[in-house]
Amino acid sequence: MIRIIFGCAALMIPLLGTAMGLEAMDDDTTGQITQQLLKRHGGALEIRIQRGVAQAAAFWRPDDGSPEDFRTFCLKNFAATDQEMSVLRDRLESAFESLYGHFNQLDLELKAPMQLDIGPMHPVDLALGRLSPGAHLTDDLFAGRIAFMVLLNFPTWTLEEKITHGPGWTTDQWADARLGDMFRSRVPAAVYQSIGAAMTTAEAYISDYNIHMDHLVDGKGKPMFPAGLKLITHWGLRDELKSRYADPEGPGPGLKRQRAIYAVLNHIITQEIPGQVIDSGKVDWDPVANKVFEAGREIRAVREPDTRYQHFLEVFRAYRGLDPYFPVLPSHVSRRFEMDREIPEKEVEAVFGRLCASEEVRRTARLISRRLGRPLEPFDIWYNGFKGKGGMAEARLDRIVAERYPNAAAFEADIPRILKTLGFSPEQVAFIAPRIAVDASRGAGHAAGSAMRSARARLRTRVPQGGMTYKGYNIAVHELGHCVEQTLTLHKVPRYILNGVPNTACTEAFAFVFQSRDLELLGIEPPASGQVSLKVLDTLWNAYEIMGPSLVDMKVWNWLYKNPDADPGQLKAAVLDIARRVWNRYYADVFGVRDLVILAAYSHMIESALYLPDYPLGHLMEFQIESYLEGRNLGAEMERMCATGRVIPRMWMRTAVGEGISEKPLLRAAAKVLKALETAEK
Repeated sequence: MIRIIFGCAALMIPLLGTAMGLEAMDDDTTGQITQQLLKRHGGALEIRIQRGVAQAAAFWRPDDGSPEDFRTFCLKNFAATDQEMSVLRDRLESAFESLYGHFNQLDLELKAPMQLDIGPMHPVDLALGRLSPGAHLTDDLFAGRIAFMVLLNFPTWTLEEKITHGPGWTTDQWADARLGDMFRSRVPAAVYQSIGAAMTTAEAYISDYNIHMDHLVDGKGKPMFPAGLKLITHWGLRDELKSRYADPEGPGPGLKRQRAIYAVLNHIITQEIPGQVIDSGKVDWDPVANKVFEAGREIRAVREPDTRYQHFLEVFRAYRGLDPYFPVLPSHVSRRFEMDREIPEKEVEAVFGRLCASEEVRRTARLISRRLGRPLEPFDIWYNGFKGKGGMAEARLDRIVAERYPNAAAFEADIPRILKTLGFSPEQVAFIAPRIAVDASRGAGHAAGSAMRSARARLRTRVPQGGMTYKGYNIAVHELGHCVEQTLTLHKVPRYILNGVPNTACTEAFAFVFQSRDLELLGIEPPASGQVSLKVLDTLWNAYEIMGPSLVDMKVWNWLYKNPDADPGQLKAAVLDIARRVWNRYYADVFGVRDLVILAAYSHMIESALYLPDYPLGHLMEFQIESYLEGRNLGAEMERMCATGRVIPRMWMRTAVGEGISEKPLLRAAAKVLKALETAEK
């Protein structure tokens, strides 16, 4: 017999129907049905019966049937025995794998012209990409009463309940909880279609936001970057800035280029960038002076309208359309943290704040300044000098990578060797490698997991004419980490409904683990022991850097909910103000300058709807996982961790490494390295 041994929160459930303006089943009818089921099946199922009937009643609309129809449905479809629950669970899992898996494949195919480098985009490609094949699925599942079967038999538990009681649940109880999570709302298809359209349009805007770097000139009109170099914002610009710390021409030209890239990013954020220079090589641009030249003569610079913030607003408005259908989680912010990440927002903000305010960060900043031989400048937030490249300049790495990977197919063919080098067994390599496909990406790159076991995970990375660059390869290795995780967590979990990891921070952690080994995978000599120690500081500095944009993203979304009628200009002003305030609180004392907006540079803010916090959480988790993996086999341990299934993050981390998510292990390790370095300097 199935028993639910913790407290009932059924009072939450009727509120759902009321808040959505629906005619929820009246309390008398719900109470009578509950009593009939209790009389038939006994008090041992009291909580599950009470909660299941209340959940189903909250979503039952007049066009679903009469109160008597609802009574008949509940009495007929309540699964009272272990065998009945097992059959229902198995059948639902099989059906959902087929439904979600095929809809995922359709979505990938429709978006392929937008996401992949397969030729020019046409207006029809954008129109097709906006389609959301599964938009009507929820409606259909309710209309077919399948959703009501789930609601009746699988209670939805709050995050607090999962934190309190989840550690004692069995695999089947966790599967039941995840089934219960599937229908927390009854959202019309039009709302999901609106979200899909807004996200697709924003993604297209960012994917085509390239800067032709060979047309950037200095104050004397001299080109500053190699011919043919075209970089996407923000990823390509940031990575180019990072690469210039090891500029082969020396620190002078490198610093000049970094300042130019920093100016470009600032103009994009403030929307003072001339529209003529966006994805165009027809004019030259001095980004420091913000002047445009045609055939050597200055012409009028016409700034881009506040398009960046218009797209941000459209995404916000689309997601806000979900709010009436989630009254217990009435904002995208609350859903992102409580439902998606399953980590409370205040907890995340506190972790970020403690690391950003730490003395270890400030000691690291002083060390960077000494290594650079100059005071820090704001773009040094992207300093990457703690990560050695085996003494190789970026240009040589580009040549090595391009020769090995002239196209996406070459990288795909090399996956078995990469996995073997990382420590995966021959059996694991034979299982994982055929389940990953590699495509040339139009954008910076991403991983698209499969939602069914008969399909392959898709790895996308940029492959320019002439072969993959080191930057593209570095991203590809990162995305390979995602794809391996996606494969293992789809095929190795105990139940399909538990496939995946608790949240995207977990998958980012694995991606970082892979990415940190990119040079080793090229056969370049591993760093000396001193450089290994510096890797701790690299992780700390990377976490510090991305936590600022994450805090900005979080605060901007909260601002939007307080100012839902803002126009693009008002949103831009708010973003700049929030970016300055976060900078002043956590970065101004480190860099010696106030009121900067560079923390708003990340394109994720425009196209990813509050995704950024997953990156710093991933850095912290990656460090904890890396520390645990020291002296252990990556392949075996990764499979063990991935087989845990989609429980809440703190449980998953305790199973994986023996402790929850925390900034403390990283700060402790950094303090130890800093002390050793400071002692050596004396």
